[in-house]
Amino acid sequence: MRKFRRRAAVRKSSSSRPESTGGPRSRAEQPAPPGQCPAGHSDAAGHPAPHGGPADPAQLRREAEEFLRLYHREERGDGDPAARIAAVHAEIDATGTYRHTADELAHGARVAWRNSNRCIGRLYWRSLRVRDRRDVRDADTIAVEAAAHLREATNGGRIRPVITVFAPDAPGRPGPRIWNEQLVRYAGYAESDGRCTGDPRNAGLTTYAMGLGWPGGPGTPFDVLPLVIQGSDDKPRWFALPDGAVLEVPLRHPDDDWHAWLGLRWHAVPAIANMCLEIGGICYPAAPFNGWYMGTEIGARNLADTDRYDLLPVVAERLGLDASDDRTLWKDRALVELNRAVLHSFDRAGVTIADHHTEARRFLAHLEQEEGRGRRVGADWSWIVPPLSGAATPVFHRTYDTIELRPTFVHHAEAVARARGEEPAQGPGLV
Repeated sequence: MRKFRRRAAVRKSSSSRPESTGGPRSRAEQPAPPGQCPAGHSDAAGHPAPHGGPADPAQLRREAEEFLRLYHREERGDGDPAARIAAVHAEIDATGTYRHTADELAHGARVAWRNSNRCIGRLYWRSLRVRDRRDVRDADTIAVEAAAHLREATNGGRIRPVITVFAPDAPGRPGPRIWNEQLVRYAGYAESDGRCTGDPRNAGLTTYAMGLGWPGGPGTPFDVLPLVIQGSDDKPRWFALPDGAVLEVPLRHPDDDWHAWLGLRWHAVPAIANMCLEIGGICYPAAPFNGWYMGTEIGARNLADTDRYDLLPVVAERLGLDASDDRTLWKDRALVELNRAVLHSFDRAGVTIADHHTEARRFLAHLEQEEGRGRRVGADWSWIVPPLSGAATPVFHRTYDTIELRPTFVHHAEAVARARGEEPAQGPGLV
């Protein structure tokens, strides 16, 4: 493999678009904007409540009731949920929290995907497989289950949308945390000259993992990072993903061998790992979920962004393009060829991937389907429109309303800090 290096860039907002078409769209490429769970889990300034517990039982009761009515209306259709609501209110009064049934959890996770304003792939929301692991709090078991999640999602290349839900935050006992943005990420080795081998986005977590004792990988641009997991009442520790858990696709161009010369590859499953699943006022801070990739997320963002692998100049040079002036459109031409290589390679490997034209049409089908059921659909135009040939897709030529609905997925500021390899402001303990 050709070992290419690039000068590390300051993190920019350009990296705040999502990754994972068939799953809730967060891209862990998202520092921004950090969210928070409902007020029951935050103080007036937006800081998470101490020990991960709800600060306002009255608000928790209201949000629980709102979700239970939604669940009974959409899934049960059996009339008044008064008995279940009364039981949950009593549980909250007695313990400060409550426990969802397995069916409530599954519906809440799927609806959280349906409510994801930044996801273009929501047509498939009902297909989400829910792995209920709420009794798991320790880091060792979470690491085992994370690998099992990847194997189930990979499915021999026919990628399946999957979510694994670990223990929630509760009064006096926070749930576990996964520090990584995604279950599979490539290391970024910062060098003394300011350059970075690998993915600069992950340089901070790479340094942190090595500080925990990870010896590092072979030093290629595509070394898989270990998981950094913090169990309840525990310190963060690193866990290498086992052999066979991570499927990777070697990237080849359909008409040339220059991708083989570069030694490019990418992992098959984009599993967001550090967002909080919020259902009826309960926060599940460790709930990794995945869909499948849209090609542009790899070819137009991960490999092309100047603060990521920054490959457009390399590809342009290989193609013999005139890069002396932006008016030659060398970036555009290199970008198209890079994206052709991604789609060709995944297809050749038999691994599920979507193209942005097809997925845009499917999103409009989702809008029509949901509106036909009397449900409003929120969407963020800046995330729904793909990062390549946006105006050539039908999602470009209309407006959307950004509607904040629950259940939902939330990106906490402290989770963003952890993904950068930084201790949260509250210190090394969980919040």
